[in-house]
Amino acid sequence: MILETDRLLLREMMLSDLDALLLVLGDAESMRYYPKPFDREMVQKWIDRQRRNYAQHAFGLWAMVLKATGEVIGDCGLIWQEVEGHQELEIGYHVRRDQQMQGYATEAAYACQDYAFNILGRCDRVISLIRPENIPSQRIAQKNGLKVVQEILWRDIQHYIYAVQRSESKLLATSNLSEAEKSKFKA
Repeated sequence: MILETDRLLLREMMLSDLDALLLVLGDAESMRYYPKPFDREMVQKWIDRQRRNYAQHAFGLWAMVLKATGEVIGDCGLIWQEVEGHQELEIGYHVRRDQQMQGYATEAAYACQDYAFNILGRCDRVISLIRPENIPSQRIAQKNGLKVVQEILWRDIQHYIYAVQRSESKLLATSNLSEAEKSKFKA
């Protein structure tokens, strides 16, 4: 396990997660803001790429697991992205359609922001690259304090760069605080 929230565990993806992640990444509705939904081979490559990221950077997108059931319902994590010629640390997330609108992505992304600023400590800002029409992902970013700083053409598709600087983050060193103390930092 990498991170734990009230309802979720974020852990490294494994090959045995392929079928669960295919339900997320292969769903046309869930992936409507991507060029196309993933097939089985693409999900396999996705897992392989994340495992390479773990080895190279000690982070990547992690499997999002419901603590109550042990079920993988998506992914969330940190990934380096090339944006306009320089590296940016992105918080990314995908949640299975039947588990959306329950705050899981917001909860997981919040934990990843905390991890980036307070555990890794290697960056002064985190971003999320979000398509202008992807209102649900924009809301998640906004709930976690990210704001639109730029509109760009990224991978030939219009995207907003949502970002938060370490100095602007609502997060302090919350990793070791009680849930009651952590709630003080959530607006």
